[in-house]
Amino acid sequence: MIIFYDGHCPLCRKEMMHLKHYDKSHAIQFEDIQQDNFSQRFNELDWNELNNRIHVQQDDGSLLSGLDATHAAWKAVGKGWLYAPLRWPLIRPVANTAYTLFAKHRYKISYWLTGKQRGCDKDCNL
Repeated sequence: MIIFYDGHCPLCRKEMMHLKHYDKSHAIQFEDIQQDNFSQRFNELDWNELNNRIHVQQDDGSLLSGLDATHAAWKAVGKGWLYAPLRWPLIRPVANTAYTLFAKHRYKISYWLTGKQRGCDKDCNL
C-alpha cells in the first residue's frame, strides 16, 4: 500500500508520523506529494487530485481517497477501529463533508491548531 500525503501540511505530516510509528511490518510506503521528484516517479497519477485529499493506492493498484484512504491505512497497521465509525452509513456523509472542508482549508486549520505555517520545518522528514 502507498499513501500519498501533503508534506507541506503540518497536521498531515503529524498523522503520517503517528501512522509510521504503528507500521511495524512496513506495510505502507509513505509518499510526500510535495517532493521535487514526485511527479517524475508517479507521472501516471493526477497531482492536483492527490493534493485535494489524501489517497492510498492499494496493492491491486486501485485508489482510495479521503477518509476511505485514512481508514485503509490505519487498518493496515491494526488501528482501523479508530476510523471505522466514520465509515458507518449514518455518520459517513457527515464525516466526508467535514473531511472535505478540512482538506480544502488544511493549511489554515493546521496553523490554528499547531501554530506552524505551510511548508517544511524540522518535522518534515518522516
